[in-house]
Amino acid sequence: MRVMVIVKASKESEAGILPSQELMLEMGRFNEQLAEAGILEAGDGLKPSSHGVRVRFSGAARTVIDGPFAETKELVAGFWIWRVNSIEQAIEWVRRCPNPMPSDSEMEIRPFYEMEDFGDVLTDEARALHEEAFACAKSPKS
Repeated sequence: MRVMVIVKASKESEAGILPSQELMLEMGRFNEQLAEAGILEAGDGLKPSSHGVRVRFSGAARTVIDGPFAETKELVAGFWIWRVNSIEQAIEWVRRCPNPMPSDSEMEIRPFYEMEDFGDVLTDEARALHEEAFACAKSPKS
């Protein structure tokens, strides 16, 4: 199963305070362990919400809202995508992770939908479109 491990933002991350050299090394070692275990698929940190935008959908209308956004606890500061055997395995790895923030912090683990989760909603045509688009996205660009 694939999961996204979401690193929640903090006041420090939203202020653009970068991690210490020590934390960068600790996180690098942790990422190395994830890679060696065959779990790590992707991951990155995100700039503060002041660098981002939101797009609100209402029927056919689209409204762009510039950051920063309130409610730090609802924002994402970074993420990993892991391939694990179970949620329990993901929890085990998160417990080993260095605290990514200088103060208390929180991470969220969310499983991805798999194609079979969609049952009858996923027609053969929809499956083919999805697989074609993602195969194209993964192929090297010339």
